[in-house]
Amino acid sequence: MRTKHVNVLIALAAFVLFSFSCFCISRMTQTSNQLINCRNHILEFKEKILRLKNKTERNRQELINALSKMKYEMTQRENTSTDLVEKKMNTLGKDETVSNNTFEVLKFFFPHLRKVGRIYPDVIIGKEKTGVSFALGISTVSRGNQSYLKQTLNSVVSRMTLSEEKDSVVIVSVADRNEDYLKSVVDMITKRFKRQLKSGSLEVISIPAFFYPNMLHIKQSTEDSGKLESWRIKQVLDFCFLMLYAQPKAMYYLQLEDDIIAKKRYFTKITDFVHNITSNNWFYIEFSILGFIGKLFKSEDLTDFVRFFLMFYKDKPIDLLLGDIFQVKMCNPGETPEKCAERNKQIRIRYKPSLFQHVGIQSSFSGREQYSKDIYY
Repeated sequence: MRTKHVNVLIALAAFVLFSFSCFCISRMTQTSNQLINCRNHILEFKEKILRLKNKTERNRQELINALSKMKYEMTQRENTSTDLVEKKMNTLGKDETVSNNTFEVLKFFFPHLRKVGRIYPDVIIGKEKTGVSFALGISTVSRGNQSYLKQTLNSVVSRMTLSEEKDSVVIVSVADRNEDYLKSVVDMITKRFKRQLKSGSLEVISIPAFFYPNMLHIKQSTEDSGKLESWRIKQVLDFCFLMLYAQPKAMYYLQLEDDIIAKKRYFTKITDFVHNITSNNWFYIEFSILGFIGKLFKSEDLTDFVRFFLMFYKDKPIDLLLGDIFQVKMCNPGETPEKCAERNKQIRIRYKPSLFQHVGIQSSFSGREQYSKDIYY
């Protein structure tokens, strides 16, 4: 009887072992199939990644080719615009108008301009850049065999950082009817300052001859005293035209001349100084004590300055008119000179040391030499 029980137990154990073995073999087979499927998925994924990589490489190459083509076309257009000296004629019809034309103010003071459609510079080289923080104006005329303009531009342009250059525009205004001088200025600038012209940070304009009143042309043919007076009058008008052109371009306008040099980091010092002024109630800032050099204005005020200059352009040089406008606008009737002088210090701000030095000896007035220097430079 005992033997029979043992045999049953052995048979039961054998059955359990057999069942367990079958179960294990089944699980192993299932796991193996899963592993094979997983490997197949991995291989398929790798193939997809490889195809995607190849497609991405083709797309990248196509993009590089497209960008290269665009860059080439842009370079060609920029070269064309740099070499171009375009005459800006007054082609507007009598019934056409120009919105926001800042030069319209001139027609109030000069009746001969009321018959002109659009008042605008004759020649423009550059991008007509707008929306910057600073516009720097340089008016230039022929000084015979002597010229300081290249030295001035080298000093002004080279002492800006690239970011400062991007946020500014230097405007050279040729205020001379001598076509040879205009051509020499254009040739010099297009050869020496190609990058600045391409970026739009440098422009050249030419004041049209019809802008000047007839009395100026008449005085130019008189004796020395009349010629000096005519030269002074024309200089005021030259500055006014340049200021009106620059006014819509920037937040601030810096007046320079064509025979100066600038200190290193001058532009950084100007921007830091302006941004650190706590009050916006300033009239203008002097970065040089000489004449009309280094005077910084808020562009929104330029039209008011120009109107005042044009009212008295026959009477005084422009730097003296700059002092007169302060007296008119800022000194109250009956106010003591001391009180007005105190306000003068608050709103006519002088920066020291000066950032610009006058270097020209040969004056723009033919036959005259000048040796004035800024003692605070």
